[in-house]
Amino acid sequence: MSDDISQDGAGSDVRSRIDTTKPHSARFWNYFVGGKDHYEVDREIGDQIKEIFPGLVDVAHTSRRFLGRAVRYLAGEQGIRQFLDVGTGLPTADNTHEVAQRVAPDARIVYVDNDPIVLTHAHALLTSTPEGRTAYLDADLYDPEAVLRTAAGTLDLSRPVALMILNTLGHVSDYAQARDLVRRLMAGLPPGSHLVISDSTSTSEGMIAASDAYNSSGAVPYHVRGVDEIAGFFDGLELVEPGVVRVPDWRPDVDGGDGGDGGDGGDGGVGAVDAYCGVGRKP
Repeated sequence: MSDDISQDGAGSDVRSRIDTTKPHSARFWNYFVGGKDHYEVDREIGDQIKEIFPGLVDVAHTSRRFLGRAVRYLAGEQGIRQFLDVGTGLPTADNTHEVAQRVAPDARIVYVDNDPIVLTHAHALLTSTPEGRTAYLDADLYDPEAVLRTAAGTLDLSRPVALMILNTLGHVSDYAQARDLVRRLMAGLPPGSHLVISDSTSTSEGMIAASDAYNSSGAVPYHVRGVDEIAGFFDGLELVEPGVVRVPDWRPDVDGGDGGDGGDGGDGGVGAVDAYCGVGRKP
């Protein structure tokens, strides 16, 4: 964005909640994936972290492409027609509803976030094919039951749902609490539902240093975790092959074919990135 956050339909009460003096994770990530919705303070810490750990740019881009491959797999191969995207962040190219509805025009998508920045831009998400539906909920990950209850206004929770939680769980500092939040969300979804998670991992000194720099900037902290901890979110679920892997390695042969972010669905030529992902099915 320019340094004027005003958008049509954005109330002054929402704008008053936006702090432009500290970096913000959604704006910071938007800067890294090439978006335009960020402030100078976000660009400053972003540039500092690029100096410390340039590989975080690859994490941002490959994580975004993983979202596309996972949604295409679920909508195309598994017949999933409902998606609950929690912690969606700022819209960029190829959002969940765009990818899903290219495969299945009747797909329904609910985005969930409680951030004023995202709320300001929610109008950009509230688009849909005539056959499908897209909605945005101002709700909190820390209240899973309320998320499910409100999402039920758009989704049929008696039918399988894909729960998407991408680059979000690091905001929950306590790992046991993060696992419990995921468990409670999945508990409200029927068999055949899927869990999709990706997150940055403490798999290199560079990523750990980048995380420390970000957390020292005044932003809401984001905690990188070990690969075994990412895998722990899928306990009780049937992992889809190839399991919990680095984001470029998750089904890189799932063809994008939609022109988004290179259009090839994979991450050929990208080296090892410090982010892992997985997809699990509820039996």
